[in-house]
Amino acid sequence: MTTLADPGTVMDSGDDIAALDTIRRGIAVSPELTEGIRGTLALAVVASLGQVIVPIVVQQTLDRGLNGPGGPDVSFTVLMGVGAAVAIAVTSLASYFMTSRLFTTSERGLATLRIKAFRHVHDLPLLTQNTERRGALVSRVTSDVDQVSQFLVFGGLFFIISAGQVLIATIVMVVYSWQLAIVVWVAFAPLFLSLRYFQRKLSAAYGVVRRQMGAMLAAVSEPVVGAAVVRSYAVEDRTQARIDDAIEQFKSASTTAQKYTVVSFSLGGISAGLANAGVIIIGVWLGTHHGSWASDISAGTVLAFAFLVTLFVGPVQMGTQILTDAQNAIAGWRRVIGILETPADLVDPGADGEVLPRGPIDVRFDHVSFSYPGGPPVLHDIDLGIDSGRRVAVVGETGSGKSTVAKLLTRLMDPTHGAVLLDGVDVRRIAQASLRRSVVLVPQEGFLFDDTIAANVRYGRLDATDDEIRASAAELGLGDWLATLPAGLETRVGQRGESLSAGERQLVALLRAHLADPDLLVLDEATSAVDPQLEMRIGRALERLMTGRTSVTIAHRMSTAESADEVVVVDRGRVVQRGPHAELVAQTDSVYAGLHASWVAQQGT
Repeated sequence: MTTLADPGTVMDSGDDIAALDTIRRGIAVSPELTEGIRGTLALAVVASLGQVIVPIVVQQTLDRGLNGPGGPDVSFTVLMGVGAAVAIAVTSLASYFMTSRLFTTSERGLATLRIKAFRHVHDLPLLTQNTERRGALVSRVTSDVDQVSQFLVFGGLFFIISAGQVLIATIVMVVYSWQLAIVVWVAFAPLFLSLRYFQRKLSAAYGVVRRQMGAMLAAVSEPVVGAAVVRSYAVEDRTQARIDDAIEQFKSASTTAQKYTVVSFSLGGISAGLANAGVIIIGVWLGTHHGSWASDISAGTVLAFAFLVTLFVGPVQMGTQILTDAQNAIAGWRRVIGILETPADLVDPGADGEVLPRGPIDVRFDHVSFSYPGGPPVLHDIDLGIDSGRRVAVVGETGSGKSTVAKLLTRLMDPTHGAVLLDGVDVRRIAQASLRRSVVLVPQEGFLFDDTIAANVRYGRLDATDDEIRASAAELGLGDWLATLPAGLETRVGQRGESLSAGERQLVALLRAHLADPDLLVLDEATSAVDPQLEMRIGRALERLMTGRTSVTIAHRMSTAESADEVVVVDRGRVVQRGPHAELVAQTDSVYAGLHASWVAQQGT
């Protein structure tokens, strides 16, 4: 069973993992990111080479075209101008194709990352999903991936160009004047030497930013979903205070991260100013002095060097912003990878799995025990058999473990010890497609999506036609109810089904289950939350729904147990009684007799 050390951090990789390792793991998850990388890099080289053409053209035009020994050379000047125009055109085309290729591969890779992350969230055990805050999970698949996307498309593009420009600018600088090249590098040395420090600080700071983003989304989404509770108990101020606190913590984390960005960017500006001043001062001095290490430097060379410094400065300053975006993106990348590396305990055996034959299923709990991570046992050595076609009610006090029986039976969780067998096959060996076709759970409150009744019912069988849905409703005796709805099957149910009453939502859930045509029906007391007017209608629908199939009902009302073929009594995680209702209720001083007497007393009041 998966355990989470801290809610909101599903197997977070931690800030100490190297950025390169994170990138390597990210590329392994999304191999599309490296498709055509050689061609993209070749275009980046062409784009970078084109950037140094202008400084070279300026130097040649000034020294040979305008200040040549024979006077101005118009033809050479024109030739340089045409060459510069051609170089700029080629550079622009190379940049366009590089950007297009980079954008395409990045988005393809990130689409794969989103799909894998979203699917893996659904593959995680319900226990893991419930431990992780919903807003944090959503942020992993949305905003964290978006941050990676922004960096790969824009940051990655500028990083490739910037790195190439710095390298080529340095080579040209050394060719023109190694002395001035040293001046430029000395001016930028403090920035370069501090990059590692800022990288570590930014990595830690943006790791906090991404976590606080998830916490903020969770704080905002929960009261939206639970708006009725917030208003009913007049806790708007407390709710707003929690949201304000989450926003404040996110702002504080973002501000801290931005402080390091501002300092590193400012260092780039200072270095640029020192480099430009040094080039002009030292360049003029070298041009007017001669010595063992000084050399003749023409005016064109000094001017070209000023262009080269600008070409050098831009990428370096951009690099500080890229460093910020990279740390933010890598922090998000780690969080997404953290989801993908969280083990999905409920592994689908797939094509290697067993396929259940159609028809009523017999059930066996073979010495099953279950514990939640870090908690005491919930079920103790349950050894229970249910014959096919039988209607069984499982009863017990709240917290006795009866709902856990339903979750294990439908494989929403796996037992800690023992095995749950369907037709003699361990549910862990049954292919998920077969299991979901043969076993259906109808919970206390069937979740409805914000769509039509027909769309919600089709979750039972996606290819069902409207006529098949109406026929299924008629079999359950719900045809007249559908006729009373304003738009029939096309009636929209609203978010979470709020446009319908609790009873009507349960009718939709029953219709969905009937359309699925399961062989084993598991009901978590489907009549416990309905209004009295619909109880008899639901009761009749349930009677028809359970006909011809095995059914296990987690009963909260003793009337459900009274109509079952057999009752299983669970007390403190153990099966303490089983048998027909009449036999169990006659056993005075038994757990079941006590439960039934308490229920009868409540009905009398």
